[in-house]
Amino acid sequence: MKIAVIGGRGFVGSRLVDRLTAMGHEVGAHDRSSGVDLLTGNGLRGALEDADVVVNTIDAPSFDAEAGPFFHSTTENLLRAAADAGVGHIVLLSIVGIDRVTDVDYYTAKILQEDLLANGPIPYSIVRATQFMEFIERIMDWTSEGDTVRLPTTRIQPIAVAEVVDALAGVATGPPLNGTLNVAGPDVYTLDEIGRLTLRAHHDDRHVVVDESAGIFAAVPEDAITAPADARIGGTHYTDWLT
Repeated sequence: MKIAVIGGRGFVGSRLVDRLTAMGHEVGAHDRSSGVDLLTGNGLRGALEDADVVVNTIDAPSFDAEAGPFFHSTTENLLRAAADAGVGHIVLLSIVGIDRVTDVDYYTAKILQEDLLANGPIPYSIVRATQFMEFIERIMDWTSEGDTVRLPTTRIQPIAVAEVVDALAGVATGPPLNGTLNVAGPDVYTLDEIGRLTLRAHHDDRHVVVDESAGIFAAVPEDAITAPADARIGGTHYTDWLT
């Protein structure tokens, strides 16, 4: 099977390229460094030539209102180029629970991206993942000042990126879902709790202060971004991943 991975040299995309290649597929890794610009459409047609499947793993350059126009343009360009190239399946990496969070611009933009794909001319699959374990420290850095990390009590259910890659690879090499697969880690934490676990594991002297207004996750209600009932649950526990 010939598979084109857009964002194929990024954090998730590069791992997916390695996994699909190990499975015996012909895989192209495409991004701006390879001459493929999803925002302008430059290089897309050549990248998708003879591809059976396209996987879109690119992210917006910001989490603010600019994410909406970015996802709109990139998705329309991808759909147009994929249709012209005769691609039979588009797979999108997205986020669990974004339809339940209405006050975050980035999540609203991802919903727009999903809707464009679902209403487009090509069979599709959406893989929604919970927060990556690998990004917990980055989240903490967003709201750190000196030796204090301010975090809300938002509930999250982190997943190891390797298990997200497993899900993407399985979906990309199977028939289109024309729907959504949710994937999540096995454990639910409040963000302040997982922050303390992370600091202890890294012997970091910073301390966590609960602040319900801190960071992008402050706008997330209740269990909005934890696993829904139909989610596929991974086997990697965050405490094991930390060690």
